Amino acid sequence: MARIAVLDDYQRVAHRFADWDSLKPHEVSMFHAPLGDLDAAARTLQPFDIVCLMRERTLFPAALIGKLPNLKLIVTTGLRNAAIDVKAAAERGVTVCGTEGQSHPTPELTWGLILALARRIPAADQAMRAGRWQEQVAPGFGLQGRTLGLLGLGRLGGHVAKVGAAFGMKLIAWSTNLTAARAAECGATLVDKPTLFRSADVLTVHLVLGPRSRGLVGAADLALMRPTAYLVNTSRGPIVDEAALIEALRSGRIAGAGLDVYGEEPLPAEHALRKLPNTVLTPHLGYVTGDTYEMFYPQTVEAVRAFLAGKPIRVVTP
Repeated sequence: MARIAVLDDYQRVAHRFADWDSLKPHEVSMFHAPLGDLDAAARTLQPFDIVCLMRERTLFPAALIGKLPNLKLIVTTGLRNAAIDVKAAAERGVTVCGTEGQSHPTPELTWGLILALARRIPAADQAMRAGRWQEQVAPGFGLQGRTLGLLGLGRLGGHVAKVGAAFGMKLIAWSTNLTAARAAECGATLVDKPTLFRSADVLTVHLVLGPRSRGLVGAADLALMRPTAYLVNTSRGPIVDEAALIEALRSGRIAGAGLDVYGEEPLPAEHALRKLPNTVLTPHLGYVTGDTYEMFYPQTVEAVRAFLAGKPIRVVTP
């Protein structure tokens, strides 16, 4: 009998979205909180043959894989998970499988953060619940005619650009490999990096985290932004220098930020970002929708069943 660990079920909903009973007589254990550091994770997971991960919530480096002698299969939601050392898994004979994903939920959340910032929605909601009416809510700003700067214009950035165009915004974009043709395809103008930061009223981040993008947005870039401008990041926290961003927000160098991702997740309870009044913060909800879970969890169960039957599917290779 295989022992199966389902990690990262923070919302305690995994049982609702898939038929885990179909894996019987194998034993399934659900974990609803982070496992802690590497040693704590290793102690918890040591008995398990199969580990199921929700995106990049739990890091799975070579050092952890090496401490799990019973591990035979890792299933990740999505087909790409930078938190897993797939090469180390392959070297130890551990199969890694994935699921399909959806591209629209994260761009939708991006616009939720933009609108929350632009129209002061969180402050207005709090004022209403406190019995107030407008007097303690600063005026917001409209999006039509404003400039949307897109740092990255791939699949997700392209979705965000379409909505920006529908709002009547001017679109500009930059990334290291972006071409003028791709920018034009999305209705945007390719600019250089300094122009992107200087010109954007709202700057959104849509890059994959990697060696070239880690820390790509630093203090010098934030210093170029208008004091009335906002930064929105639904990509990965380490793309933006978090200390520099906090200083820019504290000093009023930029007007505010909408953040769904952070350098450390879950974000510590006493983190400085939680105390800044000019932020709108969400707990990495980009892909977190019922529609997405209806794909992720059943396909996770499907991948486990296929592996146990000796016919693994959607295998992720180094």
